[in-house]
Amino acid sequence: MQEQKFNPADWQDDLPEAFCEPQIQPSKRPLEAAPSNSNWTSSLESQIEEITRRIEVTGTDITATYEAWLRLGFALVEALGEGGRPYFHRLSRFYPGYSQQEADTQYNNCLKARGHGVTPKSFFQLAKENGISVSIRIPREENQLPSSDGTDGNEVLMETPAPEKMPTFSQELYGHLPDLLEAVARQANSDEDADVLLLGSIVAFSSCLPKVFGVYGGRQVYPNLFLFVTAPASAGKGRLSLCRRLVQPIHDQLRNMYKAEMEEYRIQKARYEHEKKKDYAAEPPEEPPLKMLIIPANSSATSVYQILNDNGGNALMFETEGDTLAKVFTSDYGDFSDGFRKAFHHEPISYTRRKDKEFVELLRPRLSTVLSGTPRQIASLIPDAENGLFSRFIFYYINFKLEWLDVFARIDGSTLDEIFDDIGWSFAHVYQDLEGMPEMEFRLTDAQQQAFNDYYRNTQTQLYGLFGDDIVASVRRLGLITFRIAMVFTALRCHDTGELSATLLCEDEDFESAMAIAKVLIQHTLRVYKELSSSDLTKPAAEGTRRRDQFYSALPNLFTTQSFKEMATRLHIPGATAERYISSWCKQGLITRIKQGNYEKTIQ
Repeated sequence: MQEQKFNPADWQDDLPEAFCEPQIQPSKRPLEAAPSNSNWTSSLESQIEEITRRIEVTGTDITATYEAWLRLGFALVEALGEGGRPYFHRLSRFYPGYSQQEADTQYNNCLKARGHGVTPKSFFQLAKENGISVSIRIPREENQLPSSDGTDGNEVLMETPAPEKMPTFSQELYGHLPDLLEAVARQANSDEDADVLLLGSIVAFSSCLPKVFGVYGGRQVYPNLFLFVTAPASAGKGRLSLCRRLVQPIHDQLRNMYKAEMEEYRIQKARYEHEKKKDYAAEPPEEPPLKMLIIPANSSATSVYQILNDNGGNALMFETEGDTLAKVFTSDYGDFSDGFRKAFHHEPISYTRRKDKEFVELLRPRLSTVLSGTPRQIASLIPDAENGLFSRFIFYYINFKLEWLDVFARIDGSTLDEIFDDIGWSFAHVYQDLEGMPEMEFRLTDAQQQAFNDYYRNTQTQLYGLFGDDIVASVRRLGLITFRIAMVFTALRCHDTGELSATLLCEDEDFESAMAIAKVLIQHTLRVYKELSSSDLTKPAAEGTRRRDQFYSALPNLFTTQSFKEMATRLHIPGATAERYISSWCKQGLITRIKQGNYEKTIQ
């Protein structure tokens, strides 16, 4: 049998369509084959070893989604068979939920399904997508001549298509923002970083504008927003925590007020306990409400509702690890996901206080939320794109960059913590001024309303045609989110100009800024939507579910009844079970029946 030769340039053609990225222009240095007398397996293993070491040095998790984990397993099986198992463990262990037993089971499944079509290229593709260099030097043969491009001919570049680069919006906003947001944007080290800091600031501020409202869809709405910033580990989402400092002075002020009231309460209660024997008609003092702005994400459902109630229905949840909230939602005491969905639209929430068996109703909850985490943590919090929480969140997907920033750089001798603390104290004055005002109604001008309706009407039609009715809820709620962002801009702008009044009219500058943000956010939402739709089929689950996941991932973009049955046989899936999967996916819109016996995947 003729020995196989390793040629990276041939890999793209071997990949199933479901795993292929769009083609890009080749690099200036062309791909070259390994020396003709090299052993394919040993050469490939040495290259996998080198890339694995690079991944270990950076501690990068290249298995952030289950689809990525699955592709890694299949790629290593195709390249090394059983010999790929140690690499699978070495690369899987950077995932926070890594389990040796679970990884072994997964690799066994990949071995059984060998031959489904994924080639070793997927390994290098995953590494490149996560910012790992895949350039490999292979020793030149003694008689090998330099390459035509002037290099010494001994470097093989495993160039793979670049991951989808998500757009940014901040470059359009510089110089057009209210003063406080302009101060935040100036602290950014890139347009993408500015996007994250601005979104985090807008959402944090949205929790502290209780006197500002607008009328949307005939209902009274407040500025409160939900945000989830997602990215692989070490991609820069940690800077989002700076935005919490913008509202920390308000939180501290409320906590100090509560402590003072509790101290007075204890004095009054001690006096009551001492005198109640003499005066049976004396009324016991009433315990003061628990005042705070920022609610811990790991609170019980009753605790969250009680804090909201004690603070007039207004609060902020700020958590830099999205899976903290996901774990709470899955616990017996902490599932307040229903209340989360209601709070977005200020719908009434009711609960019972165990302490005195009191029935409490929150008539108009106003909760803002800032979360961050990996793509897999989104799937833990929001199981699928049909879940109502998905359409309520602003999603922002950070592009990974292999870039080292100057970690000793300082601005005017100040730390970022100090700078954001100063901005926070300035916002505390805005908050106090607004607190002293009667309620103020935010409005768009007639021309802005027309432009707003035209944009979302067209966007809804276009995306419905591409993704069906599942995406409609996200488009419609993004309209409400855009309205709320413009509301935050206008409240801050009017405070800058000293023009606070019963009616806050949106300036064109702020309307255009809000729309610029929205047009970028829809693309980030679609990115997460596609991944989450796939994770419905590929999230970690029981063995039976994983077998179904492998089946869907292995199917090409276009396939026939005969080909899906052949694929099912390779994966040891009974024919009747495979037909049931296909029927279910057709009903969910994940597969389209083109004609009798011919199908197309709609989720890539």
